[in-house]
Amino acid sequence: MSENKTISVDEQMRREFNQWAEAGRGEEMEQHHISITQQTLALMGLRPGQRVLDLGCGAGWASRLLAQLVGGGERPGQVVGLDVSDEMIRIARATSTAYDNLLFVVGSAEQIPWEENFFDKVLSVESFYYYGDQDRALDELFRVLAPKGELYILINLYTDNPYSLRWVDGLQVPVQVRSEQEYIELLKEHGYQDVRAVRVPDLTPTPEEYSGKWFKNAEELRDFKRIGALLLIARKPDVVSPPRGYELS
Repeated sequence: MSENKTISVDEQMRREFNQWAEAGRGEEMEQHHISITQQTLALMGLRPGQRVLDLGCGAGWASRLLAQLVGGGERPGQVVGLDVSDEMIRIARATSTAYDNLLFVVGSAEQIPWEENFFDKVLSVESFYYYGDQDRALDELFRVLAPKGELYILINLYTDNPYSLRWVDGLQVPVQVRSEQEYIELLKEHGYQDVRAVRVPDLTPTPEEYSGKWFKNAEELRDFKRIGALLLIARKPDVVSPPRGYELS
């Protein structure tokens, strides 16, 4: 049996994304995803004083944007960046020392090390498809969201954008691949309300000549950007979650 079969998905992710961090790829993610993330932030209705979780924060670039948006005012808001990669978190902490309202924590989406009913908003950029147990992750997000809190999951890898499926075999960690409708039904099954999906196009300029490995030519890249990322939006009902029934390991 191979080693990847005997270790947890979280451990596989930790090892892989620690390597990404050491190679500087955490910072690259900002360049790749800034357009779709900025459009998502504009939809989130963020205000000073709110508490926000950045799930799968990587090197912390989106966390810093969130911290700017909820900071200020008499009682500045708080942003918590959570990632399974301890090396990504180390980089995020080192590059975010100017932010008093930003905290980074090592942890799993399937066992979030935070109290119940705390966050007004949760943002997850390009990480949700890596989670081995998406059902448990959604239950954990429901638990830590405040009553009427909102969830925003932004992903480029989903079946309705066929170009994205080319990445699956090239990734070193397993991924979950679902359709827009499957994700909508999954969120509803876990008790979320007002569930909807928005397509977010990538508005960055496309070069006339494409020289990468994922697309045959620039026209395919333009089409991928036009189809856009999938943004899932949902709300926790006006209910208070009880403390979880298991202990942190």
